[in-house]
Amino acid sequence: MKMNTLGKSGIEVGCLGLGTMTFGEQNTQEEAFAQMDCALAAGVNLFDTAEMYPVPPKEKTFTKSEKIIGKWMKQRKCRERLVLATKIVGPTSASRGMSGYIRDGINHLTNENINKALEGSLGRLGTDTIDLYQIHWPDRDVNIFGQREFTYPQDEDIENVEISETLETLEKLRQAGKIRAFGISNETPWGVMHYLSLAEKNDWERVVSIQNSYNLLNRSFESGLAEITFRESVGLLAYSPLAFGTLTGKYLDGLKPARARLTLYSRFQRYQTKNALKATREYVRLAREFALDPAQMALAFVRTRSFTTSVILGATTVKQLESNLAGAELELSSEVLYAIDEIHNRIPNPCP
Repeated sequence: MKMNTLGKSGIEVGCLGLGTMTFGEQNTQEEAFAQMDCALAAGVNLFDTAEMYPVPPKEKTFTKSEKIIGKWMKQRKCRERLVLATKIVGPTSASRGMSGYIRDGINHLTNENINKALEGSLGRLGTDTIDLYQIHWPDRDVNIFGQREFTYPQDEDIENVEISETLETLEKLRQAGKIRAFGISNETPWGVMHYLSLAEKNDWERVVSIQNSYNLLNRSFESGLAEITFRESVGLLAYSPLAFGTLTGKYLDGLKPARARLTLYSRFQRYQTKNALKATREYVRLAREFALDPAQMALAFVRTRSFTTSVILGATTVKQLESNLAGAELELSSEVLYAIDEIHNRIPNPCP
């Protein structure tokens, strides 16, 4: 598997990583163990989780994904083979309705909260150091999670924490050896550049990665963030590369496969709009025209972008994971790439 460097950290990660947000909800511990065994055997070393996982978030399952990973690492004795990434949740207003069960709902990215969250993750994962510690979403109102427009905040929460406090805390934790590097997620161009500016001003370490949604139905990353990743060495960890499985084509024509995410959870409609399904039909047709697996084509497109450091794979079965991993070496022809852009030009970003 091709290896890439996380920013300027010197940490090497595979071009494909394993996402774990199904562990403890859609997947049992046994199923999660099987997925992790499969990924590790295939050369995957980046395992990505979060204190909030599994998704959809619930009080009774909060932190369960981290606990499952911790148990697996202890049994397999493989911690040194992994680049372990986790995340701290942001304030509840940004999570669109999450209950206040995490730190009593006071989740601003303060020094105190970051330290509490990190200690919790270290304990559950059974490790002394997190390789990549990430801010799950910003401590301010931004247009993320499918929101197209930025609405100027009239009465922004006066408790919102300045990025400087968050970044200084992360830097101190890095110096203490509790984290090796830090990254951001669901961020905007302004946010990334503010993090970088503060790091330069204060001689702190820089963020090494940004984990944002990027797929054939959502290429909005290309508009402003792609140039930043190139010029500032902040690589993309692309999540939802298959748009919650939509780009496999399995939901077309009203199909609802058993145990599939969009079958089980009606709340996830971001990739089920009229234009999303129209574009998906075109991409699936294109893949089949060139004798490609639609999922592997979609993953190959994301993986081979110059700004992508790693693609975070999510699966509910080992069979799905094996199929996605099998496309790790797939290179798309110029004809396929041209056709992809032609579809994108006709139906641009239906699911930002």
